[in-house]
Amino acid sequence: MPRHGSSEPQAGVTSGTDELLTLRTSPPKERADAARNRAVVLAAAAALFREHGVESVSMDAIAAAAGVGKGTLFRRFGDKAGLATALLDQQERALQEAILFGAAPLGPGEPDAAPTPAERLRAFTNAYLDYVLTHLDLVRMSETASPGARYRIGAYRFWHRHVSLLLAGRSDPEADAHALLAALAADHLHAVVADLGEARVRQAALRLADALTT
Repeated sequence: MPRHGSSEPQAGVTSGTDELLTLRTSPPKERADAARNRAVVLAAAAALFREHGVESVSMDAIAAAAGVGKGTLFRRFGDKAGLATALLDQQERALQEAILFGAAPLGPGEPDAAPTPAERLRAFTNAYLDYVLTHLDLVRMSETASPGARYRIGAYRFWHRHVSLLLAGRSDPEADAHALLAALAADHLHAVVADLGEARVRQAALRLADALTT
């Protein structure tokens, strides 16, 4: 069975793995003391966000809770959107690893599993919605920090390329991949889930995924 967290392609992994490996989110390379300080700041931010909501927490409050200077916080993370991106990093890596090496149909599975592109796209849509809806406020902040911010996030390039590969038989898989991912954007989900509910939004996204592979 492919090892979770493996950095090498395993037997049965679909074509495009090498390209996706170059796009996946990598953990920051830091000295041990810097990594500890980063963990303290992220833990403080996560606790404050859970208690008060992302919008209500200031960088001053996060710096105070973490026991660091505000200047240090801004140098390390830039702003709250940078903190949100850092907090989401581990969840993004876990989803990317599952796509690259995990059980079918989200991942390629065992060599004899052979999930179809349609099965994999449906599984990705479900898994991505699980991730975004669980961390909706954080994802929304990271994606809307500035105009077009979502498309500059490294993780978006991974999601887009993965979906494009699954849609390789279509006339314009790259444009179609953007269309599906637009329906999964956090700002869009924030607006429509409040009106329609998660179940209806999920079923609509799955219908779109199915339509792109039929």
